[in-house]
Amino acid sequence: MISHKLSVAPMLDWTDKHCRYFYRLMSAHTVLYTEMVTTGAILHGKGDYLSYNNAEHPLVLQLGGSDVKAMTECAKIAEQYGYDEININVGCPSERVQNGRFGACLMAEPQLVADCVSEMQAATTVPVTVKSRIGIDDLDSYEFLYQFIDTVAQAGCQHFIIHARKAWLTGLSPKQNRDVPPLDYSRVYQIKRDFLPLKISINGGIKSLAEAKNHLQHIDGVMIGREIYNNPYMLATVDQEVYGVEKVAISREQVIHLMADYIDTYVSTTPEQANSHHNPRAWHVLRHMLGLCNGLAGARQYRRYLSECAGKSDANGDTLKEAFDKVHCA
Repeated sequence: MISHKLSVAPMLDWTDKHCRYFYRLMSAHTVLYTEMVTTGAILHGKGDYLSYNNAEHPLVLQLGGSDVKAMTECAKIAEQYGYDEININVGCPSERVQNGRFGACLMAEPQLVADCVSEMQAATTVPVTVKSRIGIDDLDSYEFLYQFIDTVAQAGCQHFIIHARKAWLTGLSPKQNRDVPPLDYSRVYQIKRDFLPLKISINGGIKSLAEAKNHLQHIDGVMIGREIYNNPYMLATVDQEVYGVEKVAISREQVIHLMADYIDTYVSTTPEQANSHHNPRAWHVLRHMLGLCNGLAGARQYRRYLSECAGKSDANGDTLKEAFDKVHCA
């Protein structure tokens, strides 16, 4: 069983396999999620959307879809790939996702979500979890959230990750839906009190490990997204502060050297070896590392150097080391 005390949120265009490898260097226990992958991409896409590095475990596939047959088939494929869990996206508010009848709009169809959970778990041995909002549009009462959780839990879902904001499916962009609807952490806490046997994780607006530890006094897990992406080195002390593991935190310098080796290996591969439609470039990795030195003297120069040089065709692991040379007191 995976301990979900702390996890990194699935973030489209951000939490790809390079980003996840980078994060795993800093924390062995933080649970990592893929970007949302749709059933259509898995079943009909030309690329390999499920590849990852074995070092990334514990790793959860976030799946987007609502067709029970397609979701079940994708669950079987994910099991073959060795994913530790599968998470159903019931939280994304984008119009494109709504048109595909999945994401946050599925909160209005709890029985359909329950059917997906039931069939996916019957066909595999991989746990199936759900990530949702606290409500959508005018369906935002506590009773609505309670009924959603109750219906899906009865189908066998034992872990819910709840973004503590409702989603406006019309009138707000996905970006606005991450900030404009007010946070209501107390509602998530109440769900935990009303469903004690379930694992409940909270997501939304959490900016520090101190905040995370405070939430863990009330619920089972904390999911952090943008704050970790912007300040990834906060992961370096998660194993100690959240999971209680006695270990020395990896230094930024160690991270730089390990990632430089990773980049050199990556840029030397062919597109086929990299499971990519394009030539492996250092920027594919380095774009996730711009925030590594935030808070240190020279961090601005580090970011500027990477921004200017990492996109060049001959960029490699040395480019990262050269950027790090701009940083003082590392």
